[in-house]
Amino acid sequence: MKETTDAQWREQLTDEEYRVTRQKETERPFTGDLLNVTADGTYTCKCCGTHLFNSNEKFDAGCGWPSFYEEAVEGNINYVEDFSHGMHRVEIVCSNCDAHLGHVFPDGPEPTGKRYCVNSVSLNFKQE
Repeated sequence: MKETTDAQWREQLTDEEYRVTRQKETERPFTGDLLNVTADGTYTCKCCGTHLFNSNEKFDAGCGWPSFYEEAVEGNINYVEDFSHGMHRVEIVCSNCDAHLGHVFPDGPEPTGKRYCVNSVSLNFKQE
C-alpha cells in the first residue's frame, strides 16, 4: 500500500474515525452505527477497504461494540501486544494500513472461542 501521510488521513477521515483508527482511541460503547446491523454482507477497513469480517461471523456479545468470532481472511488482521491502561490485551489492526480496529479476547463463542471487539467507526459495511 502506498504510504499515506498523517495529513491525508486527517482529510480522508472524520475526527472520530481519525482518533480511533490512527490514534488508537475507542468509541463509546453502544454508540456505533454498526453495532446492531444484522444484514448479510462484509465488513471492510474504513481506511483502506481491506476485507476484515463477514456478517455470518458476527454475534451479540453485549459489550457495546460489534463482535465477531473469526476474521474473514487469514492475514488481513495483525495482532499486537497492548499493555496500555494498566492491562494486557491483544490489539487488532488492519494488516494493510495499520488502522486500529479494536481488541481480540479469548471469551467468544465456538468454534473459535474468540471475541473480536471492533469499533464501528473503523469499519465500512457492504450489504449483499
